[in-house]
This record gives sequence, structure tokens and C-alpha cells, in this order.
Amino acid sequence: MEWEELCGRLERRFLHVAEDGPCLDPWSEDDFNALAIEAFAWQFELCAPYRALCARRNVLPHSVRNWREIPAVPAAAFKYFDFVSVPLQYAGTEPAAVFHTSGTTQGSERRGRHVVYRESLYRASFHHPFRLALLPDAERLPVLSLIPSPIDASASSLSWMAGMVAEAFGEGCEWLVGADGVWYPEALPVLLEAARSDEPVLVLGTALAFVHLVERLDRGEIRLPDGSRIMETGGFKGARRSIARTDLYASIATHTGVPEERIVNEYGMTELLSQMYEPVLTEGADALGLHVAPPWLQVRTLDPTSLEERPEGEEGIIAFFDLANLGSVSHVLTEDLGVIEGGRLRLLGRAPGSEPRGCSRAMDDLMAAVESR
Repeated sequence: MEWEELCGRLERRFLHVAEDGPCLDPWSEDDFNALAIEAFAWQFELCAPYRALCARRNVLPHSVRNWREIPAVPAAAFKYFDFVSVPLQYAGTEPAAVFHTSGTTQGSERRGRHVVYRESLYRASFHHPFRLALLPDAERLPVLSLIPSPIDASASSLSWMAGMVAEAFGEGCEWLVGADGVWYPEALPVLLEAARSDEPVLVLGTALAFVHLVERLDRGEIRLPDGSRIMETGGFKGARRSIARTDLYASIATHTGVPEERIVNEYGMTELLSQMYEPVLTEGADALGLHVAPPWLQVRTLDPTSLEERPEGEEGIIAFFDLANLGSVSHVLTEDLGVIEGGRLRLLGRAPGSEPRGCSRAMDDLMAAVESR
């Protein structure tokens, strides 16, 4: 089947990108464009809600010449529709995963869903970018996770990612918190034991988890071995408090002994299968705050009202085109603000106030298209 053949080609490209050059190097415009248009053709054919939106805008596979012309779906739309772009042979079968966004159950806090049938595509997109960002100089490390395990939190894409880290790069893994975010009783003893060892460790956690960690520790109580590194994933959304990133990293360094240049921020979304990282381990402080996309993930900033693309250096709403999303929808419009600097993304946080007008119009367009089918 041609869809399966495209999946296989993408997986091989993702896994063997190191043979083409560093993950930080983008593919050529023609190369990415050809794959994006091919992915769009399948998504148009296989995903009814998305096809309705594209038809309403009169954007059809045979008429598209550039991937930027392909309609983007607002991330909020994942709360209302399952964007599933897989052949009929998958009908009636259980998906490999169904990831849910944070929030409560329904109403204004209805949770978004990202249905994943092709788990191998997700794994392939994860592997090399993570290694370059966190383990450029090591094969495997013991993993200490302040993120719940994928067994405890199977609907969390972040927990699935932590599980992939443990499987692919972990020399064993200790899960220190449960699905409810409550620390296991043995968590602190495990951290103290790691500090007494001379073997570096890899610690995974959200920003809020690290706030809780430093609150539990006396200054300098734990000094993790030289060569340890930390992956911090953000995560103050919905929390009652937050802390400035610079203050958080300084506090983590003070309480764990892991220097700030070995704390790597990861950016991801439930609606995307690819992740972005800051390459601080290989590039140092100059890379702080700038996230690098793998070559199969294109990032743009758009005018909040018109959704016209903004030039590099100008703030706008972030849009992603993720080829790893072949089984759902690749072009996703967020409500996050950012700016492109030197081809890299600087995140500026959530758009303040109400939903940006361009996102609102895109959502209205999608709803109207589906209702008129």
C-alpha cells in the first residue's frame, strides 16, 4: 500500500538523518516540499474533517505547489475532532496510543485527542533529535524520571516520550512520581543514592516537578555526579504558580550540582509527534532559549489576524508542519507566540487574552466546513 510505503520512507529518513548530516541541518526546500505535498494528499483523502476544511477553502492536492498553501488546523480543533489519516485496513483496530491534552473532561476544558496508529513513526521521529540534544557524548545513562511512567499515564504523550527515553537510552530507569504527580516514598532515597554514585545520570521532568524537587532539598544536599544532565519540559500550564526560567535553572543547578549548561529544554505538544530542543550541550550558552527543529518539522510565525507569514525576527503565532504527523494532520496552528532567529525558534509564551483572531477564524472555518458536509 502506498500509504505504508510513505510511512516506511519517512521512518527511514528520520532514523538515518545522521547519515545525511547533523539533525540541525534542514532538508532542502524541494525535498521537504515534495514530502509535505505527498503527506497532504493522503491526509486529504483519508481524514474527512480535514478534507471538508480544505475543500471549503478550495485547496486540493492537485492544486498545491508549496506546503505553505496547505491549510493549518488550529490545535484547539483536536478537542472536537479526531484527525485520523490512516487507510481503511486500520478501521476497527485499536490505535497504538490516544494522547490527551491537559485539562478536565468536557465543556470549556474539553481535552484534545491525538490518535496515533503508527507508533513506529513516532519512535523514529523521537530518536535522533533526543540523542543530539541530551546524549551527544554518551550512549546510555541511568534515568531518573520525575515524569510518570507510560504505564501509569498511558494517555500522556510526555510519559510515552519518557518511556522511549528509558527504552532507547536508559541504563535502567527509576520512576519517581505517579500519574497524580505525587512523589513515591522512595524518590528522595533514590536521588540520594544517585548522588553517592560516581555514574552520571539523566533526569527527566517538567518545570513544576523541578520546582517541587528543589523545595524538597536543602541547598547542596544532592550533588549529582559530573556528566549528569537534565531534560526540562516546561509545564506550568494550569499550575497555581510558576517561576522565571532563569531562576528555575539557577535553583536546579544549586540544589543538584548539575550546571545550567547541562539543563536542556524540550518543547513539544500533544498535537505534534516531533519535539524541539535547545542544543546547549553542544553549543553552550549562545543556544539558550533557541529551539532547533528536526529537518522534517517546519516552523513559521504568522500574523495573529491575517495568518500571513512574518519574516524572521518578527513575533507571531507559531505554526508547525510536522511530517511525523502523517497519520493525523501535519499542519498545526498554535496559540503560542514566538520569533524565528537564525532559523531557530524562540518561544515567547501563550498569546495573551482571547484567542488570536486568525486562530478563531480558522476554527470557525473548520466547524462550518464539517457542518455543511
